[in-house]
Amino acid sequence: MAFSKENRQGTISGIIFVAIFAAAATAIAQIAFFKSLGISPLVIGIVLGIFYANTLHNHIPSAWGTGITFSGKKILRFAIVFYGFRITFQQIMDVGLSGFTVSLIMLSTTFLLGTYLGIKAFKMDRETSMLTAAGGAVCGAAAVLATEPVLKAEGYKTAVAVSMVVLFGTISMFLYPVLYASIIEPAQGFLHMTPEQFGIYTGGTIHEVAQVVAVPASIPTKTIHDIITVGGVTMSPEALHTQMANSAVIVKMTRVIMIAPMLILLGIYLSMQAKKSGKAGDKLQLVIPWFAVYFIGMAGFNSLDLVPHAIVGTINQIDTFLLTMAMTALGMGTIFAKFKGLGLAPVYTAGSMFIWLVLGGFVVTKAVTAIL
Repeated sequence: MAFSKENRQGTISGIIFVAIFAAAATAIAQIAFFKSLGISPLVIGIVLGIFYANTLHNHIPSAWGTGITFSGKKILRFAIVFYGFRITFQQIMDVGLSGFTVSLIMLSTTFLLGTYLGIKAFKMDRETSMLTAAGGAVCGAAAVLATEPVLKAEGYKTAVAVSMVVLFGTISMFLYPVLYASIIEPAQGFLHMTPEQFGIYTGGTIHEVAQVVAVPASIPTKTIHDIITVGGVTMSPEALHTQMANSAVIVKMTRVIMIAPMLILLGIYLSMQAKKSGKAGDKLQLVIPWFAVYFIGMAGFNSLDLVPHAIVGTINQIDTFLLTMAMTALGMGTIFAKFKGLGLAPVYTAGSMFIWLVLGGFVVTKAVTAIL
């Protein structure tokens, strides 16, 4: 036990050690260069953790390992639950049926595609394939973290999945503004998207929340030439730009909350697979990720608007730090030698999902918004 009499001191020391790294990651993320790239402290945390794991890990007491493990497991689950304070059900309702439908289609198809290609086409193990798929399908690094406890995957597999999120999420952040400025905005007919449609497309297909926020912000208002009348009032380019940004974030947060039912279904699937292979005994043991259920409950509580917004903001800041600790701890268990044998399979898997998100997501968004 992590806090048994013989392990308590080592566990506390290990947690403090991880917290120091997480604090450094948080400070680095505030540097203008990293903020402009939309790189979160979670990503920096895992990079620092991997650096430590491959250089200095033999220079700390082994007793601290229980604290590092505690940070990567227990603190992770706690942080995922409180991630629900970033979402309200009202936000999901505001984006309407079209935004919800795009989110649902892109999440499910991307996860299934990434898992299938990873296992069948590129011969990766199931855990790495599903973690990589979850990162592309839902919400980047946070989704990878949330999926890891359900799969009971090794830390280095989580690191592989997160690295793919960073690579293709960063490409998306630079690609989408170029697409809008050079193709979507000037085009006519099928290739044209209104600012709201582009917001839904962005929120439904880009990996990280921070990257979704960054894309509309990097599109100059002066490039928007649509003239849209709502209720007899002509919307200005500024209003359309705001509509784009709001649609993108709300659709993205809709994808985030969908991680809970996805993980519950994944747990049921894994239980059925275990029974089928004879590993679960005669009775089917459902693997329900209760932290995902609590996450929905927390989002529901947040929807009641009982907690002052200033306090919610503080909770979210603390939660980001706890997630950074968890990510750092996972990085600390990642030794490069464990990556041998994977080759370029993760890149091929994540790259295939990226192509689907960009091209397939465009078609899905156009079709759904036209119908609904």
